[in-house]
Amino acid sequence: MPLSSAAHRTHQVQTLIIGTGFSGMGMAIQMLRSKRTNFLIIDKADEFGGTWRDNTYPGCACDVPSHMYSFSFEPNARWTKLWAEQPEIFDYMKRVAEKHNLREHTHFGRTFTGAKWDDDRSVWTVQTAEGHTYEARFLISGVGALHIPSIPQFPGDSDFTGTKFHSAQWNHDVSLRGKRVAVIGTGASAIQFVPEIVGEVAELHLYQRTPAWVLPRKNLPITAPARTALAHVPFARRAVRNAIYWASESLAFGLNGNSNVMKPLEKLATWNIERSISDPELRRKLTPSYRIGCKRILGSNSYYPALAQPQTEVITDGIREFTPTSIISNDGVEREVDVVIYATGFHVTDGFDQIGITGRDGIKLKELWNAKGMETHLGITVAGFPNAFFLLGPNTGLGHNSVVFMIEQQIGYVLSAMKLLDKRGGSAIDVKQSAQSAFNEDVQRKLSTGVWSTGGCTSWYLDSQGMNRTIWPGFTWQYWARTRSVDANDFELIN
Repeated sequence: MPLSSAAHRTHQVQTLIIGTGFSGMGMAIQMLRSKRTNFLIIDKADEFGGTWRDNTYPGCACDVPSHMYSFSFEPNARWTKLWAEQPEIFDYMKRVAEKHNLREHTHFGRTFTGAKWDDDRSVWTVQTAEGHTYEARFLISGVGALHIPSIPQFPGDSDFTGTKFHSAQWNHDVSLRGKRVAVIGTGASAIQFVPEIVGEVAELHLYQRTPAWVLPRKNLPITAPARTALAHVPFARRAVRNAIYWASESLAFGLNGNSNVMKPLEKLATWNIERSISDPELRRKLTPSYRIGCKRILGSNSYYPALAQPQTEVITDGIREFTPTSIISNDGVEREVDVVIYATGFHVTDGFDQIGITGRDGIKLKELWNAKGMETHLGITVAGFPNAFFLLGPNTGLGHNSVVFMIEQQIGYVLSAMKLLDKRGGSAIDVKQSAQSAFNEDVQRKLSTGVWSTGGCTSWYLDSQGMNRTIWPGFTWQYWARTRSVDANDFELIN
């Protein structure tokens, strides 16, 4: 019987992994390599891939070069472009999953809704929306930050009779040809799909709250001879990956307290606007007033030309309300529209609000983080939640390099924590509040001088209290150094 159709019962397992994106897959593969085969993965969908399975909007691609945005232990010589597009990344992840037989360990169609720690038995009881129950000694969250679409509410939007969807839930059944399309938001997804759809729509109304800094970027093809060389010369693959890594890593110097270093990039981004936009007023609308890097730096050669098209209008007055057939901006102008596309990002700093995780002594993660902010130790463990590990957790996101690198360091740390528990003979391991507090104080102190705090913007990196709970402040090699081994003094062992 396939795992996806197993009967409703309590599944008992040593380790339960949630999610089949890079985090969940990477964790599972390294568990297998470590001979820890008593694990299961659950996922809400019916295939591997996470973000790269779900996001299928036109033009969807990675903004980290392909040879860095992949597992170091599963290099891919097949990338056809410097920045891989969604279909290629999705195919890569499915190939890796098949190579390591991850399907045998995976229950698809299981939507994680909550977990509760049993103090007496030292196990996690996990529930899914479909009514399944799992019991596991270790709980590993690989849900990531970019999976719950954030859709703003506007007066009258429920009365709109046209089509509405989020870019992460692209409705491919809806033709945009000849339609009047409103795009709300100008973040990473809009930068990619607006140029793809502008040629087929009758009108494109782009509602912009804050402009993005967009660097020029030409997605160079990787030729067949180059792919052959990369496939047969491991040194060449490593050299390319290392070159990309260190080039990307150099940006961290400017982002972390040396913002003057970023001025040449601002000039380059300004030139990118000026070469494509001749209208002075439109140039003004599209030129940010904050320091580059304060929000995620984007790249495109086609975004600004799309906004210069006669059928495109950039609206910066905000939205007052919807009517059944139109959107009215705050200046009172009403624009008829057939389709609304939300390019408004995801629930990041409040992403766990929809999941009930209860730790020791009935501590609820949602209430804890709502009261104190999202705090962890190294972005991986949370005091009061034994044997629970968060991959790509708070303050381990990046604005300059590949998060897959961060994920791999966290996976190694989790395995080290498990080995420590095996060695000491306890039933559970729980990070000390003192270690967690020290880590967060250090992170927030460093973030206070970074461009995200001093650059003059607000972003999805910040929580409702204005604290940056998303970004790692520093070089990724520093994170590698911090996570190479587990300090037993940071943890309490539970017998």
